[in-house]
Amino acid sequence: MTGRPDDRLQDHAVIVTGAGSGIGRAAALAFARAGARVLGVGRRVDALRRTAAGHPAITVLAADITAEGAPQTVIDTAVGLWGRLDVLVNNAGATAAMPLADADAGRIGRLLALNVTAPSLLAHAALPHLRAAKGAIVNVSSTYGHRPLPGAAHYAASKAALEQLTRSWALELAADGVRVNALAPGPTESEALAAAGLPDAVVEQIKRDEAARIPLGRRGTPEEVAEWIVRLSAPAATWITGQVLTVDGGLELT
Repeated sequence: MTGRPDDRLQDHAVIVTGAGSGIGRAAALAFARAGARVLGVGRRVDALRRTAAGHPAITVLAADITAEGAPQTVIDTAVGLWGRLDVLVNNAGATAAMPLADADAGRIGRLLALNVTAPSLLAHAALPHLRAAKGAIVNVSSTYGHRPLPGAAHYAASKAALEQLTRSWALELAADGVRVNALAPGPTESEALAAAGLPDAVVEQIKRDEAARIPLGRRGTPEEVAEWIVRLSAPAATWITGQVLTVDGGLELT
């Protein structure tokens, strides 16, 4: 994004989950610059307030979207604010290093609850409003939704599931005028690796290794990814549905 205001989504009502940091924060800001009214959702209220600071178009809601009833509360909050919902961005997710030898039911369940079940329940709760608005869903996947990831297979599988949900929902909802697409970012600067509990030295080594594999020679920025989330949501993309757009600096080619 250039940072200048525009009106691609003027007065549209948008929900962005995981809006307290990384791609989610960048997306909330990009939607606000595009003229939208944004409900930024996340677990950490302080982080959400940093996202919204100086941006009156962004309202924040602290919520654990995996909690019982939370998806409906999120949707009801947005509709209560603006009387409509045009775009749902399912960005919140967890990255978990989990070799098969260390896997257990609790860790697998928590990962799937955030990466697969919560987006599904949010989309379900949003559906009547998205049908009324002929709106859009954008799911944030990962290049590892269609690439193997040894040591984190369940994370990769959760993103593969999200991509298949995207394609299936796109067919299911096309007659209602609701578009469903996904974005698959490559390695992007964010807090995700640190949040996975990895030591700082390991995180830095992973970043160096990832950058070395990317043809463009660097990890992406949240802003570069957020631009495409907005584009997939905007009126100019009204004939695009069921697609998984990879934004990865050429990693897919290796």
